[in-house]
Amino acid sequence: MALSDLNRCVRQLLGQIQRCRPVAATNQTARCLSQAASQPEPSANENEAVNPTFVNRNPRNLEQMALAVKDRGWKTTWPHREFYHRLVFSRTQHYVTAQVFSSSSPVPVLTCSTTEWALKKELASTRCVAACQAVGEVLARRCQQAGITRMVYRAIPWAYRSDAVQAFRKGMKEGGITLSEPRRKYIGT
Repeated sequence: MALSDLNRCVRQLLGQIQRCRPVAATNQTARCLSQAASQPEPSANENEAVNPTFVNRNPRNLEQMALAVKDRGWKTTWPHREFYHRLVFSRTQHYVTAQVFSSSSPVPVLTCSTTEWALKKELASTRCVAACQAVGEVLARRCQQAGITRMVYRAIPWAYRSDAVQAFRKGMKEGGITLSEPRRKYIGT
């Protein structure tokens, strides 16, 4: 092992000497030779050492690896509580609203609605199918900026096939959001 390291260092040194050949000055050769000393490479054991007081500062790291605990709730409740992020889409008589909830908070993490002036001024109607798709695209953009790329979306079965819901889903998918979460991985202890 030491012989191969020595051969590699000699080859590097000879390569640097050939590149630094002076035209007339010998001072430059001495300077090139002094720069040729290479740093010792760290051993594999040093690279694998982990600080024993390491603290993960990313609170969603386990969630993104599908290792975090999902609250299961009761089997009889609807909608189910087994999610990291849940998407809720609702249409009222005048507006369209979409909200993203975290499993740990009853307050929405992200919202988008046609009541927002920036979105309302671009739409002819605040309740039509085009408005639903626009809300989906804007919410997808906000989710990407927040780092949320996967969430659960379970529409009410009899409203799922409507054109508005399909346009909303299409806007979310075109924005790069996956409307399902990975199954939780269980690691044996």
